[in-house]
Amino acid sequence: MASTSQNRRQFLQNVLAVSSAFSLSSPLQAFGEPAKQRPNIIFILADDMGYADTSVYGQRKFKTPNIDRLAAEGVRFAQAYAGAPVCAPSRSVLMTGLNTGHTRVRDNFAIAGGHVGFKGKEEIRRASLTDADRTVADYLSRSGYKTALFGKWHLDGYDPAAIPTRHGFETFKGWLTQTGSTQGYFPPQRYDNGRLIDIPENADGKKGRYDTTMITEDAVDYIQKSGRDPFFVYVAYDAPHSPYLAPDLGSYANEPWDEDEKTYAAMIEHLDRGVGKILDALARKGIDENTIVFFASDNGPRSEPTPQQTKVVNFFDSNGALQGYKRDMYEGGIREPFIARWPGHIPAGKVSQVPIFFPDVLPTALDLAGAPPEKTDGISIRPYLLHPEAKVKDRFLYWEFYEPVFEQAVRWGKWKAVRHGRKSPLELYDLTADPAEKNNIASPNQDVVSRIERYIRETHTPSVEYPDPA
Repeated sequence: MASTSQNRRQFLQNVLAVSSAFSLSSPLQAFGEPAKQRPNIIFILADDMGYADTSVYGQRKFKTPNIDRLAAEGVRFAQAYAGAPVCAPSRSVLMTGLNTGHTRVRDNFAIAGGHVGFKGKEEIRRASLTDADRTVADYLSRSGYKTALFGKWHLDGYDPAAIPTRHGFETFKGWLTQTGSTQGYFPPQRYDNGRLIDIPENADGKKGRYDTTMITEDAVDYIQKSGRDPFFVYVAYDAPHSPYLAPDLGSYANEPWDEDEKTYAAMIEHLDRGVGKILDALARKGIDENTIVFFASDNGPRSEPTPQQTKVVNFFDSNGALQGYKRDMYEGGIREPFIARWPGHIPAGKVSQVPIFFPDVLPTALDLAGAPPEKTDGISIRPYLLHPEAKVKDRFLYWEFYEPVFEQAVRWGKWKAVRHGRKSPLELYDLTADPAEKNNIASPNQDVVSRIERYIRETHTPSVEYPDPA
């Protein structure tokens, strides 16, 4: 099995290498334009935002004009997937380019290994990135990019060494899992690279500086001060993850909704304004046409399965027609908004139906940067950014997850398979005919089930932190 998986990864690396060789001495040469400097790359990530929590993906009760602008001026992917149905593993996949059968962090908690710490009074074991793990920031930094992370890292577990500046990010401003005083929407402290700094406006329970606003300000400041070197900026917002808190109710103060619903909409409004300010900063700097901006969310909505949060996301129909929430392997737990904008290069207002997922981000970033391809479970989606109407040969996308039981999911063309428990049979859905995954058609399609089972056996690899049961 290991040999087959290794051969598959080698094949993908070869494909990337060929693609890069004929088209990426400059990302603009495919259009017959003169060679210019490599593009800046900005990846904006929302937290627990549902597939239909933006207007352009179907939201009707609140507006997201700046995220909509990204789509109007770029390409929107209708079948894009996060790396996992919860925060930490999804970000591990995003950073490493490896699916949850291979990446280091595969759940918010670890079964073994890792480090033990406390979440409140509860003792928790978490996995974290190690010195053996390489991130997209590592590779881009090695290729001459300046790198920065603003906001949520969530890959440090309780390991003091597993911080962003040890994993390719030259600049980091935000919070860490291991430091409780840096967390929340009005944190009393915050990291500025290796320094833990006080936020007086939030001392003693005050609510003077909002996390979403600080993240936006840091990103805008970084753009304004950027030099000639290309940069990779990862803007990792916390919104609209619970608890539902906002500095004001914004445009929704007078809506006839419950307070939680007004607050949820206001949280996304503040995030959306942040996206607009980042775009404005690029225009003021004069680097708009040499910067590609991605927008996505890390998993489905509803941070915890409480009646309060279920009511809110159901009120806004945050999943659209999809089944499931965060922690679910159904489409509502992992299918996400995914938009890319690059004026003058990506055609405006297009929609791609190509299935993509977070392991594709690392090879895509390296492809755009003209950097050598690295080990990955993804592909470069650059061809589908520049030509959204292009078709892709069916490939396998894989997920596994451990909370509360081991689960797996696979996307293969129109097929979607889901397993609950290690020994349970696969459920099978035809997403073309049944995007809501209501009708399990595994029984009459055993040939498809067998092929997916074989792929799962080839792909899932146990690790120190996530060993298979004896």
